[in-house]
Amino acid sequence: MPLFINRDQMFAHQVHLLEHKLRSKEERILELETENAILHLRLSECQGKLRREPEEDDKALTHHQHQRNAQKITRSALAKLLSGVQAVKQDLSELFAVYLSFATELEEKSKQLLGKVAQASCSPTGHQREDLQSLQAHVAVLERSLEEERERCRAERQRRKDLHNRLVELRGNIRVHCRVRPVLPFDHTDASTSASGLSEEVVSAFSDDTVMVNCIKTGMAVHNKMFEFERVHGPEDSQDSVFEEVKPLLTSLLDGYNVCIMAYGQTGSGKTHTMMGSRPLEENSGTQQGIIPKAAAELFRLISEKPAESHTVEVSVMEVYNNEVFDLLARDELGCATGQRRDVITTSSGTIQVTSLMHIPVCNASEVMQIISSVLKLRTHCQTLIHPDSSRSHLIVTLTISSKSPNALALARRLQRAKKDMQRSTQKEFWSPRCRRANPTAQHSSDELLASSSSSPCPSPSLSPCPSPRPSISQAPFKTKLQLVDLAGSECVGMSGVSGAALWEVSCINRSLSALADVLGALAEQRPHVPYRNTKLTHLLQDAIGGDAKLLLMLCVSPTQRYITESLQSLGLGSRARQVQKEPRRKSNTLKV
Repeated sequence: MPLFINRDQMFAHQVHLLEHKLRSKEERILELETENAILHLRLSECQGKLRREPEEDDKALTHHQHQRNAQKITRSALAKLLSGVQAVKQDLSELFAVYLSFATELEEKSKQLLGKVAQASCSPTGHQREDLQSLQAHVAVLERSLEEERERCRAERQRRKDLHNRLVELRGNIRVHCRVRPVLPFDHTDASTSASGLSEEVVSAFSDDTVMVNCIKTGMAVHNKMFEFERVHGPEDSQDSVFEEVKPLLTSLLDGYNVCIMAYGQTGSGKTHTMMGSRPLEENSGTQQGIIPKAAAELFRLISEKPAESHTVEVSVMEVYNNEVFDLLARDELGCATGQRRDVITTSSGTIQVTSLMHIPVCNASEVMQIISSVLKLRTHCQTLIHPDSSRSHLIVTLTISSKSPNALALARRLQRAKKDMQRSTQKEFWSPRCRRANPTAQHSSDELLASSSSSPCPSPSLSPCPSPRPSISQAPFKTKLQLVDLAGSECVGMSGVSGAALWEVSCINRSLSALADVLGALAEQRPHVPYRNTKLTHLLQDAIGGDAKLLLMLCVSPTQRYITESLQSLGLGSRARQVQKEPRRKSNTLKV
């Protein structure tokens, strides 16, 4: 039987299929139009970002320019204050010259008085008695004038000290400097050149107070980070230019403030070169010396401008290794230097001391450097993949300065010698009217006074036999500390390639540096508790970090992309340290002895 085909149904079915295909095409067209709209939207966003980026760059440059202008204003104010300090110093020197002239005149008048007294003792007359009384009155006037000039000299010296301290405080009790070392040969090792871009220089000194870091990430645009500090030294800066920024702190040291200068950074960033200079130390020229030898030379230069025997200096050398303090100047039974373990304690007055620490008196900078170079070989070193002679301990060189009163030390010695002569003698009366007032029991007549002068045991007419009834000119000495610290380098274990027992060294180094960062962070946030005692390093440096002590943190960073993580960590620590607010001045900073 033939199959019957309904053409109408066949055509309807074909029409239905075509309508279904048409709807599918229309839906596809709608999807493509939606995607096209989304792409147009993204394109407009990208174009907007491209237009906004120059505007943001202009805003950033404008903001940076405003900051630079503010810094210039601050620097001009500091320059004016420094000129004021120089003027006060000049006035002080002139006043001291006037004081010396008064002292010389007083000494000459005393000689004349003693000569006339000797003549009067032979043949006393009424006219000679009148001359003697007039001379005594003139001596009393000169003594009062000398006392007034000495008070003015003391006031001007205190004013100069206060102005200098204000200048240092305006710059910051905790100052942060940064030094970017040049690219060195070990930056181009096989390990670094095997990866592209690791030896590229990404950290640079943008200006004298700004460090720029080019943060390069795969698939992203280059992003620049700026870090501002009080001073930034580039690879071209010499050791002399670095030390010029350290000099004002040494003046504060002689004014009674503790001072600490420490170098912080990763292994191989140039800390030891900055602090010590090129090795060996004995062969260093003046331009290659680091902060430690230059600071010692400058300290003794400042002391040489003071009265003789007014300051004494002692040196001690320690290292903090594996969270233990070792005295590098300690000697064994054979007299050889050997590091011995010491404990850090806090005294009842709140100062920090190291038990049984050896101090060696020194008279000049060369003796200091001879002592340091003789024990520097005892410091722990180890070879790593980063640096062939990496320091594994924190080196602390301490110069302790014992200061006496700066007031008229020569006159004080004359008065002390006269007092000894008076004690050895049996004389009961003195020639000065002030002495007669000081001894109210004396009721002798002028004739008896003149008669007693003939038996005066005074051996020299240049020395006045009358001790002044004023308090002693020489005051109790006080001590200040200059701590010069070469910190061990922070590092990543994977990059340095250490293993075995060296892992514990790295752990102790990183833990102590983290504790130092925690102390600076606690001071910056003004927390009620500052964790000084978390490690021996922070406990030992407590006097130099807190209070009115002056701290200079020298950040040493590497310029290449290979060490970008460690460089950013060091720069971040320096930024936090700059936020530390100055605490009120404490009287306990100077240690009475």
